[in-house]
Amino acid sequence: MNKHARAWAGALALTAGLAAASPALAQDASKWPERPLRLIVGFVPGGGTDVSARILSARLSTLLGQQVVVENKPGASGLIAADYVAKADPDGYTLLLANMQSTVAAPYVVQSNVDPIKDFTAVRYIGSVPNVLVVNPSKHSYTTVQNLVDDARAKPKQLLYASSGMGSPQHLSAARFSQIAGVTMEHVPYKGSGQAMTDLLGGSVDLNFDTLPGAINQIQAGKLRPLAVTSPERSKRLPDVPTLAESGIKGLDIVQWYAVLAPAKLPKPVLDKLDRALSQTLADPEIKAKLADQGMDLGGGPQNPAAFATYVQDEWSKYGKLTASLGLTKQ
Repeated sequence: MNKHARAWAGALALTAGLAAASPALAQDASKWPERPLRLIVGFVPGGGTDVSARILSARLSTLLGQQVVVENKPGASGLIAADYVAKADPDGYTLLLANMQSTVAAPYVVQSNVDPIKDFTAVRYIGSVPNVLVVNPSKHSYTTVQNLVDDARAKPKQLLYASSGMGSPQHLSAARFSQIAGVTMEHVPYKGSGQAMTDLLGGSVDLNFDTLPGAINQIQAGKLRPLAVTSPERSKRLPDVPTLAESGIKGLDIVQWYAVLAPAKLPKPVLDKLDRALSQTLADPEIKAKLADQGMDLGGGPQNPAAFATYVQDEWSKYGKLTASLGLTKQ
């Protein structure tokens, strides 16, 4: 099967819902939603995924006429939540605020039975944020990426980098950075960005490739110093901070994207209603402003469930190759 055929097969698997759904679910879909929905987040409160979920939930509640409750189930790089949603009834009442980490990266490096292609219905891509390489200025005087690289080369395995878990964009960004720069640093994984940030500010770790929403407030307060962003272009929120490519580290293409997933076999009428509500939410100027304030890029991604399903298939292939190139295996 060629690449395009595999992508099309993956898209069909991710979006197939109505044909495989039970008659009862298909029949009840016209009345959906009749009770509150749960939007599951696989990380502790306060991180980028949680913040995005809470921004979306209020507007979705209004549009759907039912409360959308954000529920945190942290652990295993987001895969505890992903597994929970994958096993839920495909009735549209249990959804996952997914991200790149829990969907297409962590399953390669964390023991789990979650299959992002078979276990979910792709609903709506939300947007993406860059990672930003940050250090604690009270601990390190680095002002450029080269300063960090020089120190890391002089101190093999002594610099510690934090992440929100195995397979997270923080983890993969730092691992790929180390590979390109030819340095060796030690990984300290956490259950979410919150504790990683606490330890970075406290000096227990040396650096983090944190997502922009998780780091922006501390950067603005002067408690963290940004050295570079991982995106191809500079962030509008940090226009004076260079990209890694501008800093001499070329070939690192990792951003954190966010999306809504539902269990596999979601009835198409429910999928259509949910996608429409999410589309209206993301078009709301107030919601767009709040997400943009978190550093999120809302443009350029897939704009319907079928396109998003293909995107997930392509990302799954991309991160499979990346984790293999980094020598990462399931732990």
